[in-house]
Amino acid sequence: MDHFARLGLPPALEIEPAALDRAYFAQQRQWHPDRFVGKPPAERAKASVEAASVNDAYRTLKDPLSRAFYLATMKSVELPGDGKTIDDPDLLMEAMEAREELHEATTSDAIEALAAKVRTDMTNSLAGLGSLFLANDKPAIRKALLRLRYLDKFAEEARARRINLERSK
Repeated sequence: MDHFARLGLPPALEIEPAALDRAYFAQQRQWHPDRFVGKPPAERAKASVEAASVNDAYRTLKDPLSRAFYLATMKSVELPGDGKTIDDPDLLMEAMEAREELHEATTSDAIEALAAKVRTDMTNSLAGLGSLFLANDKPAIRKALLRLRYLDKFAEEARARRINLERSK
């Protein structure tokens, strides 16, 4: 069973957070292992597995980027796994230039400006994914998701760089 079905939601890139939370808590109430304490071992084991599956579904669908990747795999979009080389020369050049800017940033404000730019870019890129999914444009979905993965990693690197810079002061 896929994550959307597990939570009783239609497969979609956009999910209302309140609806996701309601679906999650309803499933958690049903399968929480504490409700099965006095039950036979087989029922306790099933409840434990179901509760873990519900938690996994919720974690995946709550984050817009992981939800987009999950939906892409459901639509059979071929995505390289983590650690595989990016085969898009434009994205490689963009990544190298951005990392160089980050490395050269010497103040928290400069790093925050780079991070803010990336957050805005991520928001805009996520918003544009919907039309790609509607058109079922798998190559464009793949390209957009690989770029979003890079942007997400860059944002994390910027946070780490800012923390390290502030600690060194």
